[in-house]
Amino acid sequence: MPPAYRTVRGFIDRLLRLFFLEIAVEGLERLPKDRGGLFIAGHPNGLIDPALILVSFPGQVIFGARHGLFSWPLVGTLMRKLGVVPIYRASDVAGMPAAEKKAANERSLDALAHELARGSFSALFPEGVSHDDPYLAEVKTGAARLYYRARELRPEGSPPPAIVPVGLHYDRKNVFRSRVLVTFHPPEPLPPALDIDPGADETAHRAAVKGLTALIEARLTQVTGATEDWETHHLIHRAGRLIRAEMEARAGGQHRDPDLVEARLAYERIWTGFQARRVSAPDRVRDLVGRTARYDRCLRSLAMEDHELGAAPKVVSPWLVALFLLQVVAVYLLFPPILVVGFLVNAGPYWLLKAITRAVSGARKDEATVKMLGGAILFPLTWAFAAVGALFVHHRVREWFPSIPDLPVLVVLTTLALSIVGGWLALVYSELAGETMRALRVRFLRRR
Repeated sequence: MPPAYRTVRGFIDRLLRLFFLEIAVEGLERLPKDRGGLFIAGHPNGLIDPALILVSFPGQVIFGARHGLFSWPLVGTLMRKLGVVPIYRASDVAGMPAAEKKAANERSLDALAHELARGSFSALFPEGVSHDDPYLAEVKTGAARLYYRARELRPEGSPPPAIVPVGLHYDRKNVFRSRVLVTFHPPEPLPPALDIDPGADETAHRAAVKGLTALIEARLTQVTGATEDWETHHLIHRAGRLIRAEMEARAGGQHRDPDLVEARLAYERIWTGFQARRVSAPDRVRDLVGRTARYDRCLRSLAMEDHELGAAPKVVSPWLVALFLLQVVAVYLLFPPILVVGFLVNAGPYWLLKAITRAVSGARKDEATVKMLGGAILFPLTWAFAAVGALFVHHRVREWFPSIPDLPVLVVLTTLALSIVGGWLALVYSELAGETMRALRVRFLRRR
């Protein structure tokens, strides 16, 4: 792995882990060891999607991205350092002659294909565009053409590259401190009809590209759990939470939030059954969807979760009181100076970043990208300005009180530490306070 790639990858990894509360990865053991591979994935979250594949895969990944992104500030620089290959889409180069478009696109595919043929891993998003829909956009033929080109270029006797579906599962893709799961699925087996010889004629090649594109679309539909609308998507998740809560209640156990892998498995199983049963038993499925939707509306109106319906109807838990008192002691006795500094320094850039996100983001798919990149610039600049301001105040105070020690480095480091730690404490406290107040509200609601 080149040093520049490793440095940029580490920088992006830190940004992602600051934005997401949890990044879980599964399936690395399924990746082939004797060949390269082409990662294919849905594209629901802008530049966050390739960034997650980048930091989740332990080796180097060669990405292809539309050439217009290379002109973006910061983004273009990072992409060049990572060795991203520009892809020239017809819709992006409308003024270019047809022959030049084709030549530029072929050069891009050849650059990626050579990497795949040498045993590297590459990644493409076959839809060619990021979006907010719960279903796939039209899957382009680029991934299939890239795969067959890599087969042609591979050294004689070496195995062909693998096609590896990747699932990107966000609980709230545009929300700070949310969670995400990256799943590397087993390589997709190629049907005999698509396992064509590199020297096949043009007709056979076109038929194979079309067939592989259809296979990729079908597999990504399964991996993403695509639905025709968001209501169905949310109801499948609701059904998973309902079943889990019922199983816990029958077993007499305490509720435990599922981890990301468990939540994905629950959705996948219900989605698979839903797809099958609405063909074999459409009337029963429509009735089930209607009843689940009514149940969902009731819980939303109460602002409660499924497992909270079966909880013991206690108004107050001793542990909640202890936690609340501990928070009061920490906030009012131990952390006031740090919290005040953290709030004063970080509140401004926080609200400014929210305003920038609303103004710049054209859709939800862009919000996390704007927040992460904007925060990476805005917050460090704010901390630096706070340190300079503290240093200025320190010099002015020394003019009035010369006996104060001249420790400019200590003033700067202390201000930076208070700004960062204070912001983190304010965030943690707000989360704990929110959880406590929610638990108390649910218990009072149940008693009423």
